[in-house]
Amino acid sequence: MRIDKWLWAARFYKTRALATDAVNGGKVQLNGLGIKPAKDVKIGDRIELSIGDLHWELLVQALSDKRGPATEARKLYTETDASLARREKQIEERQLRVEPSADIHGRPTKRDRRTMDRWRGS
Repeated sequence: MRIDKWLWAARFYKTRALATDAVNGGKVQLNGLGIKPAKDVKIGDRIELSIGDLHWELLVQALSDKRGPATEARKLYTETDASLARREKQIEERQLRVEPSADIHGRPTKRDRRTMDRWRGS
């Protein structure tokens, strides 16, 4: 089974085109090697992929060429313990970050402008 099709079926990407672009862009590795979208995936293979600032390390458990519900898609792979811990830490850090629009000296958001307009009475 092709890697781009498997990534789509495992619901890592919304479309096969996005999965293909990620593989071509070097964001996906199979068993530690850069690959092309047509590379075959087998049960037991190790896949590393980056989506945004999140990094996943997966072991292929099953193959499927159909995109099903998320509960079925999770059965296609297992995530390594190290990857899971690192991802949870990244998600927690992201939640603790200050939003750029919250900067006092930055440009006001649409919500801030509406509040200022109400305050000014216009």
